[in-house]
Amino acid sequence: MLQQESLIEYGSRRVIITITAIFCALLEIVDTTIVNVALNDMRGNMGATMSEIGWVITAYAIGNVIIVPMTSWLSQQFGRRNYFAASIIIFTVSSFLCGNATAMWELVLFRFIQGLGGGALLVTSQTIITESYPPEKRGTAQAIYGLGVIIGPTLGPPLGGFITDNYSWPYIFYINIPIGVIATLLTLQFVRSPKYAEKKSINEIDFLGIGLLAVCVGSLQYVLERGQEDDWFNDPAITALATSSVLALFFFIWRELTYKNPIVELRVLKNGNLRVGTILSFILGFGLYGSTFIIPLYTQGLLGWTATQSGMLMVPAALTTAFMMPIIGKMLEKGIPQQYLVAAGMFLFFVYSFWGYKIITPADTGSDSFFWMLIVRGVGMGLLFIPITTLALSSLKGQQIGQGAAFTGMMRQLGGSFGVALITTFMTRRTQMHRNDLVPYLDTNNPDVVNRINGMTANFMSKGYDPKAAKAMAYQLMDFSVTKQASVQSYMDVFLYLGLMFLLCIPFVLMVKAKKQQGKLDASAMH
Repeated sequence: MLQQESLIEYGSRRVIITITAIFCALLEIVDTTIVNVALNDMRGNMGATMSEIGWVITAYAIGNVIIVPMTSWLSQQFGRRNYFAASIIIFTVSSFLCGNATAMWELVLFRFIQGLGGGALLVTSQTIITESYPPEKRGTAQAIYGLGVIIGPTLGPPLGGFITDNYSWPYIFYINIPIGVIATLLTLQFVRSPKYAEKKSINEIDFLGIGLLAVCVGSLQYVLERGQEDDWFNDPAITALATSSVLALFFFIWRELTYKNPIVELRVLKNGNLRVGTILSFILGFGLYGSTFIIPLYTQGLLGWTATQSGMLMVPAALTTAFMMPIIGKMLEKGIPQQYLVAAGMFLFFVYSFWGYKIITPADTGSDSFFWMLIVRGVGMGLLFIPITTLALSSLKGQQIGQGAAFTGMMRQLGGSFGVALITTFMTRRTQMHRNDLVPYLDTNNPDVVNRINGMTANFMSKGYDPKAAKAMAYQLMDFSVTKQASVQSYMDVFLYLGLMFLLCIPFVLMVKAKKQQGKLDASAMH
């Protein structure tokens, strides 16, 4: 087996490989969020319903999460350089096809294919960067990779908003093409493939494992993406897919632990650091994607901001994270234990969430109010991402690095999907609960309520409405005000509970990681 050290690069070659891998990671992650702000334009152009257009996001996510666990095996089967280049080509060609799609089903199909190419970009980029740096520089390597993963979701909405407002929605896909062409050429020229093992013959390939994995994670991703909209387990399709996901997971684990050449090497999870890092990656995905999802939803849904304004709000926090990455990488290289940095990141995430809980209002929360709160989030995310990823991969070698990166990447993606699904469901139910609590206060015998209704009625009459229509509009406006207040209270609940979740994790992080540190978490493993 080829040792890790033989893939280390130096000088300009390492710089080129790093930049290529970062751009590929950015391409993949930006494309998960860039379409969100263009959905309305796509819907109008395609003549689709809101439910149908949601498949543009769902199909990409399903393609992503199916391919991620298989990336290590596919790299081994075809050679990392060839597989990485093929993934970039698949992503780039499908981007062109997405932009040229004329029917809804075409766009959904091409987005699924784009997701299959994109999932590989993310994990393989991480493996390439990690193996290009010597063990003592591993913290810096993860800091560089982290720039793409943390900043990508933030760049998507403002970039998508700008392109949609100034050009047209197909250009959000076309911008991938020149970057993809350059990245393919650089990959073929500079990236090297490790020779970890013999390629498997067609008879040895774990086709059953591939099928079970696709059913398991594909069904799960569908349930998470569509559950709230389809009323969860009251919908037969959601129930059937949830059941098939659980059964496929059971048989997949059994298959991979008993088959001679498994598609996913589950035994690598015997590594304690990787197990802890995988769990923490799930929590990180929950917080990263959940918080990236909630703020634009609030600013656009309740404050009436444009997509571009909402996206730009997140940029200072992303720049803060970018500034923090190399600093945190250096802290790791100096031997500061990962558990302390992760605990600090979780505490800062709690501060950010509690801050959000305190400042949001139904009337107007200006962009100035969000600024420092989001800066705190940016620092916290930097403290979480690099130490978690470094810890997970710290004592892995050779082929195990790719396998470990696949696990952490998949769990971060699934954490984000769980986060968005649970937050959406939680908010829907809390909004209804708060509304039910507020409605009794609208007693028509209450003088304050009567005076407010009369005031609004008079206001509408002064604008030319007849008394009956003015009264109806006044009641409608009052009802809207109650719903808005209930929505704000549900946003407050999300911020509060998200913060408490991270706060409660801190003691467990310190305990678990302290135990793991007794072994090999110094010297090269620490990085």
